Amino acid sequence: MSHEAQHAESFERVYKEVFPVLFRVAYHITGDKIATEDLCQEAFIRYFNRTTPLKTIDDAKYWLIRVVKNLSFNYQKRKGREQKANVKVFNEPQPRMPGGEEEYLRRETSRMVREALEKLPPRLRSPIILKEYGGLSYKEIGKILRITEGNVKVRIFRARNQLQQYLDQEGIDVS
Repeated sequence: MSHEAQHAESFERVYKEVFPVLFRVAYHITGDKIATEDLCQEAFIRYFNRTTPLKTIDDAKYWLIRVVKNLSFNYQKRKGREQKANVKVFNEPQPRMPGGEEEYLRRETSRMVREALEKLPPRLRSPIILKEYGGLSYKEIGKILRITEGNVKVRIFRARNQLQQYLDQEGIDVS
């Protein structure tokens, strides 16, 4: 088997195993399925174009999650600046989604949780998103963020407390 064929086979295996986690992480940062797909594609393009291959699928997974997390946060910052500029220039209120009352409440709660997440400092936001939306273990999060497992636990505990405080201030019950 040629080197190119091995590289393609390895890439396909990593893609199949890691894409679902990447998608969940990026989607819960951006809240936008189309942007999430684009960001995941960008992460895999960067992975494919790496000059030095990663030794294991786990190494590839951790590297890809770091890349998609950073791409997603950068996308959110850019999107936030664009929305603020649009509101200032056009004085447009944010559109309200059509649908039943229950669906509206679910979306509104989800939006408020996302807003509360955005208020967290990045050092707390990243671990909670990776844990809650990426479904990763403390050990995996530690490898991705390059911190100890104990530090991951502390940051997630603090993030949950701050989120609860933000949501309590807004009168949101997510239990």
